[in-house]
Amino acid sequence: MNAAAKLGSYVLGLAVVFGGALGVGTAVGPVAAAAPAEDHAAMTAAPSASPSQSAEHGEHTTTQQAESDTPGGLQVSENGYTLTTLTETINPGEATDFRFTVTGPDGKPVTDYEVEHDKKLHFIVVSRDLGSFQHLHPAEAGGGVWSVDLTLPEAGTYRAFADFVPTGGQALTLGTDLTVAGEFAPKALPKVSRTAEVDGYTVTLDGDLTPGQASKLSLKVSKDGEPVTDLQPYLGAYGHLVALRARDLAYLHVHPEESEKAGPEIVFYAEVPSIGDYRLFLDFQHDGKVRTADFTLSAGERPAIPDATPTPSASGHGDHSH
Repeated sequence: MNAAAKLGSYVLGLAVVFGGALGVGTAVGPVAAAAPAEDHAAMTAAPSASPSQSAEHGEHTTTQQAESDTPGGLQVSENGYTLTTLTETINPGEATDFRFTVTGPDGKPVTDYEVEHDKKLHFIVVSRDLGSFQHLHPAEAGGGVWSVDLTLPEAGTYRAFADFVPTGGQALTLGTDLTVAGEFAPKALPKVSRTAEVDGYTVTLDGDLTPGQASKLSLKVSKDGEPVTDLQPYLGAYGHLVALRARDLAYLHVHPEESEKAGPEIVFYAEVPSIGDYRLFLDFQHDGKVRTADFTLSAGERPAIPDATPTPSASGHGDHSH
């Protein structure tokens, strides 16, 4: 199927979220129809098995959320499925043939997956301080084992997410920590930003995150001051947006808004479950290369720090010393 046909199929049906999902992720933005307003309240959306039903790997159905309020990516095991790493040593800056498997409720490696967004499994790796981000696509090595060329830039702790749909099952995002040996100092979370510069491209973000309700996020891509209107589809989408909550790295997926235009604007709807800081990573493709623009946004107002000095009771009933 050519690119135009693929994009057309996305527009026919699309319906991130928390509670799971790009994923954050999944979550992420496609070339598909936007979910109806009432669906934006869903905390999790399950990705479908074909591009005609979904335009982003983070779009999980509400079924998963109805069963659990736990955000995606926080658990290494869910619904009987477990993410197990097979590679023990990762050295900073060195390419590693990283291997892992997903075992099913029967304790055996899962070998049958639904294909969504051209892939059976999406693998995302971020540093714990949310400064480093990689969206990878492992290859099947046989026997339920996945293999991916992974290079982690420096020592520290990373979080890996496997986003997939086992055949006949529900969409899942499982997470596990990876450790790269060596001395390191955690970096501060990047400051709140609405403009990102990457490889000569400028991406601007408009919109705010409001806890408990769908929030519209509009991202515009330009190069050398001119809007980019010929973005290329990447995994069946013009843009993929993955969001992660700072501190616990809960994985957030995002609903894309319908659009047949290849830029410069890509629109998503995200619903976050709590106040706090979030990191957003937008993948987009132009001139045959995928680039990632990253942002930091705050949702809601931070709670005020109470005065440490106790206020005496007017009636004196607060004094129990007598």
